[in-house]
Amino acid sequence: MTLFSLAFIRKRMISLAATASVTATSIALADNPTRTDQPHGAIPIQYVADRPDHSEEQPFLSENAAAMKEMMADMTIKPTGDVDRDFVALMVPHHQGAVDMAKAELRYGHNEQLRQLAQEIVAKQQQEIKAMRDAVADGKSSAVQSPERPHAQMSTQSAPIDDSISADGMKMSR
Repeated sequence: MTLFSLAFIRKRMISLAATASVTATSIALADNPTRTDQPHGAIPIQYVADRPDHSEEQPFLSENAAAMKEMMADMTIKPTGDVDRDFVALMVPHHQGAVDMAKAELRYGHNEQLRQLAQEIVAKQQQEIKAMRDAVADGKSSAVQSPERPHAQMSTQSAPIDDSISADGMKMSR
């Protein structure tokens, strides 16, 4: 008499292998979480910014690290059920992050070709931010602004584009 069928044993072996794989991955990540998705020898910018051997580059690295941190925080949204509104809620901080990083290049960079590119990035990304906000504000989406994003507030007035105000129709408070 057979105690267990081959199908039963096969399923249990697959389950055991999957559990072992998840456990090994969890242990590896707990051991060194900064190692994930990093090219060999690369150090996340937030750690490089604090190193003394990069002191000349420190202001640039710090601004970029702050821009990345803010962008990633602002891209953490609760889905609303409105794909268009969620798309804008995710893309606006992404584009604003590009603007902030390009402005850091303009402040600290020396390569004229890169400085010109940075100027173009600022202009184009701000235009795209405005276009996305206008498209959502036109009422074609079921809602205009997510209550989960208190740092991005709608305004009915047109606002100039500068370091703290992104574009027409929506102010970004920092």
